[in-house]
Amino acid sequence: MSLQYIARDVRLILLTIRYSVTSLDTSLDPNVTIAKFKAQKWTPLKIAFVACNILLAAFWVVLIPSTFLKILIPTAYITAVLLPITSQFVVPASPIFIWLITYFTSRVLPVEWRPRISVTLLATLESVLFGANISDILTRFTHPVLDIVAWLPYGVVHFVGPFVVAIFIWLFRQSAALKYWGFAFGYLNLLGVIIQILLPCAPPWYEIIYGSIPANYGMLGSPGGLARIDKIFGTKTYTGTFSTSPIIFGAFPSLHAGCSTMEALFIGHFFPKYTVAAWIYVGTLWWATMYLTHHYLIDVVAGACLAVIVFFLTMPSAVKGSGSTQRSEAFMAARQAMGLTGGSRASKYEQYDLERRANHSGMRGLSADSNSSRDSMDAGPLPLSSIRPPNPDPNPTGGPGGVASFQAQQARSHKHTASIASLIHANDRVEEGWSPVVSDFAAAEKIRGAGPAR
Repeated sequence: MSLQYIARDVRLILLTIRYSVTSLDTSLDPNVTIAKFKAQKWTPLKIAFVACNILLAAFWVVLIPSTFLKILIPTAYITAVLLPITSQFVVPASPIFIWLITYFTSRVLPVEWRPRISVTLLATLESVLFGANISDILTRFTHPVLDIVAWLPYGVVHFVGPFVVAIFIWLFRQSAALKYWGFAFGYLNLLGVIIQILLPCAPPWYEIIYGSIPANYGMLGSPGGLARIDKIFGTKTYTGTFSTSPIIFGAFPSLHAGCSTMEALFIGHFFPKYTVAAWIYVGTLWWATMYLTHHYLIDVVAGACLAVIVFFLTMPSAVKGSGSTQRSEAFMAARQAMGLTGGSRASKYEQYDLERRANHSGMRGLSADSNSSRDSMDAGPLPLSSIRPPNPDPNPTGGPGGVASFQAQQARSHKHTASIASLIHANDRVEEGWSPVVSDFAAAEKIRGAGPAR
């Protein structure tokens, strides 16, 4: 790729960012949000769904020991929802906020409410289902290079990836796609954390350190293989983070595997060009979770399956089919400003300027075009000026009105290009003494006398 194309793509991205930012709602009037709220079609199912989310969030807020936070969190959320400038981000991200408050507040859940921790369940299931303890096999050989390779997706990209996916969807795809991302990603993690709370299981590092000794909620967590990363960089970042994690025994399901799978599904759905790269990252992270002794293979499989289920169950109809690659208004405006062709690849009707009947009846809709093509052929050879390549640039100069003039040009040039339709309806022309496959009228006369094959 030449520097010219790289510069063009960079300019296009910067222009898309500019248009995306300028298109944001900057209003501070709560009445705007209230009007949108009233305009919603509130079905019983939607009301029940919203009520369940509110009750769940309220449950965790009540458990927070700090009275200040009990007041601050709901007040800040309600204010952010009412103001249009913030509600456009906060409302789609509400499932993510519920997941975060569930995760961080679970540490104050009374011990008498919590179920017993399973120490051997996952290791036993893995041996039964896969014939061996896969995670144990993967940790028998370690090396600083492998540690770095495992650390990058597990300890870095995992936390940055969701923001990158969200930004790209916001910039280059329709608004429904971003709402879908916040909904699916949030509820994937929320369901995963709830399962971890209801089914606490010890990860592989516990077996390495404590064996089969019964676990309790007073134990500190362990960074597992990430302790080697702390040693390499001379820090205690992961040791301190995992030792005081809100959910120490949250091995099942693996949300590292679930999040990476969800990201790959979204990239493959909305940006198919990068599908292979996304799944390479997923495979590397799956390996890293076991190599670093944080998950068993069964945890990884469960997390991936949960991501697939949530992805397809929550997919709105607006992003299915061709909606998956529908570009954002900001991206289309940026392309138009740079004089680039907008939209997706033109269909065969657009390429050859053939009109499609309103009832979409297929090739039969071109029968009227064959008549006009006969008139154009009788009028003599076409002038060279009437010949134009497929997919002309609708706005070569980038000036205003380019798209409208292009559509008008399509309508004016129709009778010159409709001869394509006459080739499609060659059987009709045979009866007039013409055939596209023979050069003399005598042969055509024989074909006409023979009649159509039955």
